[in-house]
Amino acid sequence: MTYKDKNRSVEERVQHLLSLMTTEEKVGQLTQPFGWQIYTNDQGKITLNESFKQQVENGGIGSLYGALRADPWTGVTLENGLSAREGAEVVNLIQRYAVEHSRLGIPILIGEECSHGHMAIDGTVYPVPLLLGSTWNVDLYREMCQAVARETRAQGGAVTYSPVLDVVRDPRWGRTEECFGEDPYLIGELAVASVEGLQGESLDRGDTVAATLKHFVGYGSSEGGRNAGPVHMGWRELLEVDLYPFRKAVEAGAQSIMPAYNEIDGTPCTVNTELLEDILRKDWGFDGLVITDCGAINMLASGHDVAVDGLDASVQAIEAGIDMEMSGEMFGQYLVQAVAEGKLDMQVLDQAASRVLALKFRLGLFEQPYVDADRAAEVIGSEQHIQLARQLAAEGVVLLKNGADTLPLSTATAGRIAVIGPNADQAYNQLGDYTSPQPKSKVATVLDGIRSKLAGSVHGHTNEVADRHGMDEEDGHPAGSRDNHALKNVANDIDRDVSEVLYAPGCRIKGDSKEGFERAIEVASQADTVIMVVGGSSARDFGEGTIDLKTGASNVSDDSWNDMECGEGIDRMTLGLAGVQLELIQEIHKLGKKLVVVYINGRPITEPWVDEHADAILEAWYPGQEGGHAIADILFGDVNPSGKLTISIPKHVGQLPIYYNGKRSRGKRYLEEDLEPRYVFGYGLSYTTFEYSEPKLSAESMTAGDSVTASVNVTNTGLHAGAEVVQMYISDVVSSLTRPAKELKGFTKVNLEPGETQTVEFQIGAEQLQYIGRDLKPVVEPGQFHIHIGSSVNDTQMAELTVREA
Repeated sequence: MTYKDKNRSVEERVQHLLSLMTTEEKVGQLTQPFGWQIYTNDQGKITLNESFKQQVENGGIGSLYGALRADPWTGVTLENGLSAREGAEVVNLIQRYAVEHSRLGIPILIGEECSHGHMAIDGTVYPVPLLLGSTWNVDLYREMCQAVARETRAQGGAVTYSPVLDVVRDPRWGRTEECFGEDPYLIGELAVASVEGLQGESLDRGDTVAATLKHFVGYGSSEGGRNAGPVHMGWRELLEVDLYPFRKAVEAGAQSIMPAYNEIDGTPCTVNTELLEDILRKDWGFDGLVITDCGAINMLASGHDVAVDGLDASVQAIEAGIDMEMSGEMFGQYLVQAVAEGKLDMQVLDQAASRVLALKFRLGLFEQPYVDADRAAEVIGSEQHIQLARQLAAEGVVLLKNGADTLPLSTATAGRIAVIGPNADQAYNQLGDYTSPQPKSKVATVLDGIRSKLAGSVHGHTNEVADRHGMDEEDGHPAGSRDNHALKNVANDIDRDVSEVLYAPGCRIKGDSKEGFERAIEVASQADTVIMVVGGSSARDFGEGTIDLKTGASNVSDDSWNDMECGEGIDRMTLGLAGVQLELIQEIHKLGKKLVVVYINGRPITEPWVDEHADAILEAWYPGQEGGHAIADILFGDVNPSGKLTISIPKHVGQLPIYYNGKRSRGKRYLEEDLEPRYVFGYGLSYTTFEYSEPKLSAESMTAGDSVTASVNVTNTGLHAGAEVVQMYISDVVSSLTRPAKELKGFTKVNLEPGETQTVEFQIGAEQLQYIGRDLKPVVEPGQFHIHIGSSVNDTQMAELTVREA
């Protein structure tokens, strides 16, 4: 058969297979049921559900979402979930049934969440994208994407719903943590690296997956920072800012894209033909798969209210360019009917089905639908991946303040250390949203990292605690209890056994209880240095009622035990520390001890009191499973911090929006405060110092078709080896349309020994100088440009460039 002949072109195979398919089979390819619901796991015995078997036999299933996903929404836990090996075996079971029991033997596309690691049990948990962006290390991020692809494909996952390319405009938005930051150029560079890392040189290898770009588009610019809220944006800004990273990723070969929930100027992205057809396919030449977000078609009839009912919504979506529906409910229920009633043209259905089939052929699923379970067990969670997670975390932590060279601490002279705060020893709180269940032993908290650094035996200590207090070694909880706070209170009496490291949680992330203050103050009073680990939480591992069982989004709850204050569906009115955390810090500060604050969080924190009174501040975002070790490496100087902010941190929430690349005309100040952030875009301190020469241009003028080289010498003038992120910004001095004062157009990270100098070069051409003109096309206008090179947006030196008429 032609479609089974791997030597035929993808187009030939698709057209032949399509010619053999019934309407029901074509519609089946556009559906994507929830994968965890199609099998049961009874003490290790896996059984495929009858409903799944019937779907396969009666028309087929195009894809499964989250067959390996584990979290409170799916109900998949460490106890009833699948190990790395078992996950591969289950996917093989699913594929074997689909191939052997469907009429045409079409394999299933297994789609998985992989924003910062495969969201499956045993998968490596990397830092969240907000920290990954803060590394400014494109090559290292690409390496991470390769590792994520290896782990995912080893279990049979063939497409991932990442990267997230949203440009953050209001950090009150709960999904800020899933994004790289506020700058489209930076996001675009990371977008290309993601596609290259995930998809590799060929999709049909056993270690690559198809990337899905999301959320297309404007999702990070919603009204009031509220998730999926309306977006008010003109076409010029949309093309210049939010669409830019998506265009770069499409040019890099991305195979899949996911429209956003939001509307833009009244049109939901799910049915926005201008976006999905005119720009994406006609202008950019995208030939891949377009898949909805979960429940997006339902929202057209109930939420956006632009469709009469489910049938109308389904027809609108597929006609606008949607090829597959995540969850599959609406397409599966209505599209066959729509064709039969003449409401949907068969050519439209054929086009969508052909795109699904084409991706399966490109992935090599027809030739090799199965995976090697032994390889999955070997690859997933490997030591190489764990070390990569630690390196990424270390490179992305940002040193915001270091008064009187408080850091690094010395293991020899630090004396007794108190580690205090609700995030000091809460594993889930440092992992971020879209994370699978983790055994306690797998995640290194800040307390673990510090103890390991000073004593070299964190795991031995944990086992000692378990032995002496009747705890379960597997998860670190007292026998018969899930109360982690109670565990830590029980363990406090032996904390001094571990190299003079004391611990007290003090309070929770949320809630007004101060019952832990007394103990925290007592512990801090015994220490020479206090490390306060505070911030936020996107941990979903709570009880029933905190998760929307239909969408997986979290519901805000007044229950103080629900510490989730960030993540999908958790948008805030303020950016201050929640609960009584600030009061705890203030009480500890009264003791007069050296005070180091470590923020673990998913969005910027605005706390002027902490900025003023803490001796040192580390912004660690959600640093992943190795975050505690990475933070300890920085605290004690084994790693010199090199992270730089990719999002501006305001002095007050009332300054929002405060992204650095706003228009010159946006004003100077409010009555109470100016418009300068507390910490600017690109900012981050080091334990060493760097000096920049004046930038030089290879030519002082050029035409729009030419290019020049900007160069600068960067010297490490301090006593420690370090890495510096060299940043280039460009200002268009006079333009026909209003422009930002500065825009990032180049960056690189260089490692320098003390006294070493490197020359850093940036190419400047049309790509760096152009903007979107009145005709919505890129244009480079003649005139003056300022080239700024330095260590942050507000710390640069400038050279002048003239663009001449051609």
